[in-house]
Amino acid sequence: MRGGYLAADTVLHRLPAGVKLAGLVLGSIALLPLQDPRLLALALAAVLVPYGMLGRRGLSRLAQWAPLVPLLAIVGVIQAFAETPAAALASILRILALVLMADLVTLSTRLDDMMAALGFVLRPLGVLGLDPRRLALAVALVLRFVPVLAQSWRAREEAWRARSPRRPRLAVFAAFFAGALKGADQVAEALDARGFSFLKDRRRP
Repeated sequence: MRGGYLAADTVLHRLPAGVKLAGLVLGSIALLPLQDPRLLALALAAVLVPYGMLGRRGLSRLAQWAPLVPLLAIVGVIQAFAETPAAALASILRILALVLMADLVTLSTRLDDMMAALGFVLRPLGVLGLDPRRLALAVALVLRFVPVLAQSWRAREEAWRARSPRRPRLAVFAAFFAGALKGADQVAEALDARGFSFLKDRRRP
């Protein structure tokens, strides 16, 4: 889980976690209605700037999203037939910009800072009997897991290509999902050991 955060001294890293999360929400809302590929391309270029500021580590971070390319290609082909090539391009650019925006928050924000910001926002839900701290942890873990899983898939794909010129087979997908489930179990056990077990609360009279 530590692989999600990249220690650096950039403007993005120095911003408070709450500001970055608010920017992510507002940026997502602004991108969703856009249909012009040119505007979306400009937005994507702006999102790529912080990665360039990180140098090789930023480029390496971008490379971990390579497994997303085939999925985007499928989405683009389907939408090009259903609507227009311009609409397909707009969808691809929008998805890329949204994913990389979320990743920028992840790579520039420590988990504790993210949980603190989310806990403050979710605090009103305590009136409904929900635990803001646990909800904040759940959201933070989702943001953390996405790049970690992408990096895991890339590592398995590279290992396969080093042994075979063929495309990854079903065994690679099975190993990836098995590894993801194992990682989830390890995180669940760690949370349980630190008092985040929901089952324990349910057993209390």
